Amino acid sequence: MRQPKKFTNSEPVQLHNSIKHLKRWRQERLRKIKTKDYSYAVPNVEPDLDFLHRNREVPSLTWVGHSTFLIQLAGKNIMTDPVWSGQMAFQRRLAPPGIPIDDVPPVDIVLISHSHYDHLHIQSLRRLQGSKMLLVPAGLRTKLRLKGFTNIKELHWWESIVIDGIRITFVPSQHWTRRNLWDTNSSHWGGWVMEPAEKDSDDPTIYFAGDSGYFPGFKEIGNRFNIDVALMPIGAYEPEWFMGPQHVTPEEALQAFEDTGAKRFVPMHYGAFKLADDTPREALDRLENERLRRELDEDQVIVLPHGQTWRYPSSEQ
Repeated sequence: MRQPKKFTNSEPVQLHNSIKHLKRWRQERLRKIKTKDYSYAVPNVEPDLDFLHRNREVPSLTWVGHSTFLIQLAGKNIMTDPVWSGQMAFQRRLAPPGIPIDDVPPVDIVLISHSHYDHLHIQSLRRLQGSKMLLVPAGLRTKLRLKGFTNIKELHWWESIVIDGIRITFVPSQHWTRRNLWDTNSSHWGGWVMEPAEKDSDDPTIYFAGDSGYFPGFKEIGNRFNIDVALMPIGAYEPEWFMGPQHVTPEEALQAFEDTGAKRFVPMHYGAFKLADDTPREALDRLENERLRRELDEDQVIVLPHGQTWRYPSSEQ
C-alpha cells in the first residue's frame, strides 16, 4: 500500500492542536490548576510476578499505568504502549508503574498505538526483555529503525497479522501524531484488536483503543469483531473544547464501549501523568456516575490499581 505524506482521520474533524489553541489552553490552565486536588493517586498493589512469569495458559491483563498493559494471551506476553518514564515533559509521574520494568517477563509482542511521547517511550522499549516483535502504525517503522529496532511490522487500518494463533488487527481511532515540529501526522494512529485465529479457541477478544476522540468508528469496530474486553481511555479530556476531538471523556468512553458491544470495560489513560486539567479522581467519579446512569452492572467496569492482574473469568471461556 502506498504511503500518504500525511495521515488523516476517517471523519472530518477540527483538531485543536495549533499554537494559538495551545496558548489559550495554557492561559486558562494557569487560572484553573490552583483549584485542582491532586491528593488522590491511583493505588499500587504488589504485582503477582510468580504468576506472570510462569503463566502460559490463563488469559490475563495487568495494568502497569497510563496506556501500558501486560496482556497474556495464547501463551504470549503482549505489551501495549510501554512507558516507564518518571516524567512527561516537565510533569513528574503521579504514581509509580505497577511492575518495575526489570521485573517484566520476556515480551513477545509490543503494540504501539501512535507516536506521542506518552505512548512511545524509546528507552522503555529498549529495556524490555524478550524477542519483542513491534507492531506499529503505518509510517512509524522507519523512525524506529533509525533508533536501532529491527523486528518491526507496520500496518494500515484494518490490516491484520497472525502470530502463533493470535490475529492482531490495527483499527481506526480519531487522533493525530507529532514528535517534533516537522513530523505532524507523518505516521498513523489507532487501536489494536487481539483475537483467536482459530474459531474453536476459548481465548477472549481484547480491544486496546489507544487514544481517541469519540467517533463513529467505534461502532464499525464493534460490527467487525466480537469483543470481550475493551481497554478504553478516560483521562486527559479537560478542557473539553481543546481535548474533545482527540480524547474521549469518561462518559464518551462508556458510550464507545457500548458502541463496540464489548462485555467488559477496563479504564486506562489516567492517573500516571498530568497531561490535561482533569484529575484522576474526577475521571473515576465521572466514570462511576455514568455507569450508574447507564445502569451497567458493576462487574462490567473493571477499575484496576496499578500492578493488579485481572484474569479472564473461566466461566466465560
